[in-house]
Amino acid sequence: MGRRTGWWRGRTVLAGAAALLSVAVPAGQATTATAADAPPSYRFAADAERIEGAGQAADAERLTPGTHYRSTVPDNGKLYFGLRLAEASTASGAYVSATAVPKPGTKVRYSDGIKVSLQDPDGHRCFSGDAGIARFGPTESPRPITAWASRRTGPGAYTCKNAGTYAVLVERTSGPGSSLDDWELELQYVSEPPLENAASTDAPRVWDSASPQAFEGPALAREGGTGFSAARSLEQGVWKDGIRAGQTLFYRVPVDWGQQLDATAELGPASGDGYLGNALVMSLHNPVRALVDDADTGYDGSRKQAALKPLPPVAYENRFAVDDQVSGMRFAGWYYLVVHLAEGMSDKFGDGPFGLTLRVRVRGTAAEAPAYSGAAVPRDVFEVTAKDKDAAASGSAATGGDGGDGGSPGENTAMKAVAVGGIGTGCVLVLGLAMWTVVARRRAGAETSEGAVPVAGRGAARTYGRSRVR
Repeated sequence: MGRRTGWWRGRTVLAGAAALLSVAVPAGQATTATAADAPPSYRFAADAERIEGAGQAADAERLTPGTHYRSTVPDNGKLYFGLRLAEASTASGAYVSATAVPKPGTKVRYSDGIKVSLQDPDGHRCFSGDAGIARFGPTESPRPITAWASRRTGPGAYTCKNAGTYAVLVERTSGPGSSLDDWELELQYVSEPPLENAASTDAPRVWDSASPQAFEGPALAREGGTGFSAARSLEQGVWKDGIRAGQTLFYRVPVDWGQQLDATAELGPASGDGYLGNALVMSLHNPVRALVDDADTGYDGSRKQAALKPLPPVAYENRFAVDDQVSGMRFAGWYYLVVHLAEGMSDKFGDGPFGLTLRVRVRGTAAEAPAYSGAAVPRDVFEVTAKDKDAAASGSAATGGDGGDGGSPGENTAMKAVAVGGIGTGCVLVLGLAMWTVVARRRAGAETSEGAVPVAGRGAARTYGRSRVR
């Protein structure tokens, strides 16, 4: 029985080693994890509430400021959600964003997208121009896209001034040849308080609009998140990451009143053949997730970059500008950089990951905030706090966790530690555990009175992890 017990122990240990080795081998080696076949999915806010959009305004379920919601929108569908707003002269501003998330591999066309608009109690649309429309554009690559609508209050507001129940209308547009699958939606409603005193309705006309030189310096590793709520925090500097074909990465930068933000995204060289006209897209969204600007670049296997246009310093009066890039820089807070690599990259240059470098510059000294008469909801959304600066310096995600791939923060970190160990870790495990098997057999032999072969020995198994710079 002693010999059989030792043999069984060794067999059990080896079985455990085989199981560990199956996850220790990195993608692209002899054993490939199924989860590595597709980029991580969009990470919705952990506290998002499920809500069903109504078919008509009268039946719309009401949204609460400061709350995240999840829903779905069908092909060419229209969904209504409700808002209860006070008289514009004494009320806060209302901002509603909708992020549409098609599944990876979904077929989308240039003009496919979503539109978000706001209607007053009489059914009249509150003017928002083209700001409420988001399309996939020339990449024709499925990715999270965000549209928004708002009710502007105070001087210069001529429509949607009455109190009552307003309706948020989310419309999906899909052309011939597009997939008919439902799209997931993430909705956010942010409330901005009015000013204590009337402000100028003239947008600033003079500001430093010269294209700045790209920020230089050593690149530090920061892994992007997979949603607004998991965006990786950045401060001024040069940051490196890896991005796969079809993947969208989210980062956020704190920009205070009076400061200017400059950013470029650079795709490193890769082997392959051909040219993709719209490979890399970088979008900038403000604290209410409204699109401010975007930039894109083609790719032929050599180093390419996309750079945002020069943007004005953050100022309350920017909202009165006709230019969307200027009006988007209307409040302080977290600004989001969203980087997408087109699915078409895989056909010409492989799945990746490809080297991604972000160069971020925040110019100017923080200015005094406008005098609001109340608090925003969520609180501090239009401020840059000491906590925000600490998060940008440390590189924490918006959720405070890992932010990487939609699993729990602890799970993500643990799996990455296993992955970076790779084959080396697996070999160490197998060798060490094999030695334990020998020891177990010999100890078992020592326990019997017949046929024992007394040999002394000791084995040990160790695993080595490698930490990642955040």
